[in-house]
Amino acid sequence: MSFDVYGTILNWEPEIAQFLSDWSAANGRTLDQQQLLNAYDRVRQPLQSIRPALRYPEVLSGTLARLAEEFDLPVADDQLLAFSRIAASHKPFPDSVEALSDLRSMGLKLAALSNIDDASFAKATSAANLSFDITVTAERVGAYKPDHAHFWAALSDLQALGIPMHRVLHVAQSKRADIVVANDIGLTCVWVNRPGHVFGRTGQGAEGAKPDYVADSLAAVVRMLKS
Repeated sequence: MSFDVYGTILNWEPEIAQFLSDWSAANGRTLDQQQLLNAYDRVRQPLQSIRPALRYPEVLSGTLARLAEEFDLPVADDQLLAFSRIAASHKPFPDSVEALSDLRSMGLKLAALSNIDDASFAKATSAANLSFDITVTAERVGAYKPDHAHFWAALSDLQALGIPMHRVLHVAQSKRADIVVANDIGLTCVWVNRPGHVFGRTGQGAEGAKPDYVADSLAAVVRMLKS
C-alpha cells in the first residue's frame, strides 16, 4: 500500500488553520478558518509548480507571504520562519497509528509519498512513531505531486521488492495531488474523505477524479480490507 501522508495520516489542517487565524487576529482581522484554509490551499499550488522545485519550508514561508499580500496584513520575519517549520509538528489522526500497525500485521509493505522535505517528514513521523518501508518526498524527486515523478519513484521501489504495480493500492485524502494521478497511470486507489477537511478537493482536475473506493478514515480502510 502507498499513502499520501499529510491529510491522510497526519492531521495538518487544524494546526495550519490555528496559526493563520492567530496571525490574522493579532493584526486586527477576524477571518474565518475555512476561508483561510481555502486561500492557503489555492496560493500554495503555484509555488509547488516552480522548477527547480523549492524546498517545502520555502513553499510554506512563500505561501504565508502571499497570503499577507492577499489579505493586506503584515507578516514579520519570525512568523515566516515559524510557519516554514510547521510541517514538522503535525500530529497523526486518532486512527492512524493503529491502522498502519494493523496493515503491517496483514503482511503489507507500506510506502509514503509526501509533498514535503526530508527533515520535516522525518521529524513528524518519528514523533508519531510512524515508519514506512519506502519513502518518497518532494525533496527526493525534486517535484511536488501531482507530478508523476513521486508515483514512478515509489512504484520503482516497490517493484524492487517484488511488488508490481497491479498489486499496489494507493490511499490518499487529496484528490488533486493523488487520486488524479492514480487515475492517469491506472493505479487502484482509495480516497480517504475525512469529514470537514478541505485541502486537495479542487484544481488540476480534482473535481473529476474517480477513486476506486471511498472511506472516511484509515480505520475504515482497514475494515474494508479485512472484509
